[in-house]
Amino acid sequence: QVQLVESGGGLVQAGGSLRLSCAASGRTFSTYTMGWFRQAPGKEREFVARISWSPGNTYYADSVKGRFTISRENVKNTVYLQMNSLKPEDTAVYYCAASTRVTSESQNYRYWGQGTQVTVSS
Repeated sequence: QVQLVESGGGLVQAGGSLRLSCAASGRTFSTYTMGWFRQAPGKEREFVARISWSPGNTYYADSVKGRFTISRENVKNTVYLQMNSLKPEDTAVYYCAASTRVTSESQNYRYWGQGTQVTVSS
């Protein structure tokens, strides 16, 4: 079992930055691929970024590549999403999730956090 709790969301102006954190419980955290997804009002949940458990390979959606950075600290059971150069279209609820597979497909993620709201004003 893995429990995930996101934090760090908020309101920011376009061009600003936020760092999201996802704290995980469970002794096997380091063996999971961790992903970030987001869901805007009226839209489907979409993949944002993932990081594998070892050696920490990362992969990003084209829409955030070069602006967002995913990282993890296994000793702290925490994964981060540093978001720079934010745009109004980044406004969404952001979720972290854990999977035993290296995947970007949301249906392959077994554990999910409750989400944190990110709002980018123009």
